[in-house]
Amino acid sequence: MDPTPVSENLIQAPGALLEAELDTLFSVSQILSRSLDLQDTLKEVLQVIGEGCGLRLGLVALLSDETGNELFISAAHGLDVEAAGHIRYSRGEGILGLVLERGRSVILDEVARERRFLDRLGAYAPDKPFIAVPIRIGSELVGVLASQPDTSDDGLLDERAHFQEMVANLIGQSVRLARQVAKEKRDLVDERDDLRRAVRGQYGFSSIVGRSEPMKRVFDQLRQVAKWNTTVLIRGETGTGKELIASAIHYNSPRSASPFVKLNCAALPENLLESELFGHEKGAFTGAVSQRKGRFEQADGGTLFLDEIGEVSAAFQAKLLRILQEGELERVGGSRTLKVDVRVIAATHRDLEMAVEEGKFREDLYYRLNVMPIYVPPLRDRIEDIPEIANFLVTKIAKLQGRELGITDSALRLLTQHMWPGNVRELENCLERAAVMCEGSHIDRDLVLLSGIEERLQPPRPRAASAAAPVSNVDLGDENMDERERVIAALEQAGWVQAKAARLLGMTPRQIAYRIQTLNITVRQI
Repeated sequence: MDPTPVSENLIQAPGALLEAELDTLFSVSQILSRSLDLQDTLKEVLQVIGEGCGLRLGLVALLSDETGNELFISAAHGLDVEAAGHIRYSRGEGILGLVLERGRSVILDEVARERRFLDRLGAYAPDKPFIAVPIRIGSELVGVLASQPDTSDDGLLDERAHFQEMVANLIGQSVRLARQVAKEKRDLVDERDDLRRAVRGQYGFSSIVGRSEPMKRVFDQLRQVAKWNTTVLIRGETGTGKELIASAIHYNSPRSASPFVKLNCAALPENLLESELFGHEKGAFTGAVSQRKGRFEQADGGTLFLDEIGEVSAAFQAKLLRILQEGELERVGGSRTLKVDVRVIAATHRDLEMAVEEGKFREDLYYRLNVMPIYVPPLRDRIEDIPEIANFLVTKIAKLQGRELGITDSALRLLTQHMWPGNVRELENCLERAAVMCEGSHIDRDLVLLSGIEERLQPPRPRAASAAAPVSNVDLGDENMDERERVIAALEQAGWVQAKAARLLGMTPRQIAYRIQTLNITVRQI
């Protein structure tokens, strides 16, 4: 028998196989770089190596993220994928488990001869070879790539196994990238959820300080209106916290996962206000170098807060009315009508009723905005809330300054005597100035006076209102109180009747009069 033809076939077969493997490797690299969908990508890879190199009935089994000690079939080609998806292999179980246990490739010339072959899938030919190679990320084994050549042992099993190991190496890089992306996605989702919880905590109803009767009414309104998409008009003086109220409504509403967009209508001239709210097309005016979405489009699906709505001009009010009525707008310089779904919360310190009578504010726009009015009371109408608000603000300032900081009862009593025309904003500024000048850990009465607050600015209030203030019922025997604080506390508890205050302190009227004079205490006339 002439051996020459056999020798030539052996030489030609490896060359043809090498060429097919190179072409297939190129296709595999293209597939793996095309998508981050690992499961679909692996299926396509298995199909390519089956058709290009005859490595059919391929599967990729990856280690479970939950246990890290069990293989599950992640992708398969030419097999019952639905049935394969429920199969698991523990370490040392079956041929796949053997690869996991040994950490190296298993090459079989006839799969049925291996006693560990379980044939759970019932698809492999028992008289044909079988190749299973490890998939690694660096030195870490993360899975197994297995296939069955479509020919009997032709002397090229080692070459086929080497090719399959190269494919497994490429798959390992894709698995690493996919897991990294999945982890980053989970981290982003967790961060998003944490931020949402933090925002809800920051802008929840509990973040609005106040237990007075006027504020209880506001809280009742907020809880009701937050449930619906009703337009809200927040009324109140400057500095009362209207933006905080608007934030609380949005973040406690069904729209809380959507954008909350804010705009101060008084901060922009009318020509810029229109572009800011409605957006503009490229070339609509000088400087419009690109198309831009307005605040209404940005807030689509969410809430738009229009602060100082009473400041917009009559001409602009007509444009605003259309979008409130129809939910439609056109960008500046554009002709296409856009639909938006936006809940509007407006705020103003103006007397809109008077502005309507004077013709400065459109009556139809007023009724469109005034669906659910919420009035935020000024600070002077809820004096009993001042101690709680002050403590809240001091804690906030201390956090910003990175130190421990408190406020004394005498300072709180002084704060309750002020009229606060600037409301909570003025109170916060006062406390921040006092905190800057505070060298210790407590803001006291003298620091509040240094910050610009004067005594006796608030007129006498009925006893029923002042009795609700928690700072007036203090322990006169507290050793932390200095003499001046103790005398003032006694006078307040006694309604500024000196004889009664003297009895509370165990003094004579003459003694307390002397203390008032030497301690420079201004007596309030009730």
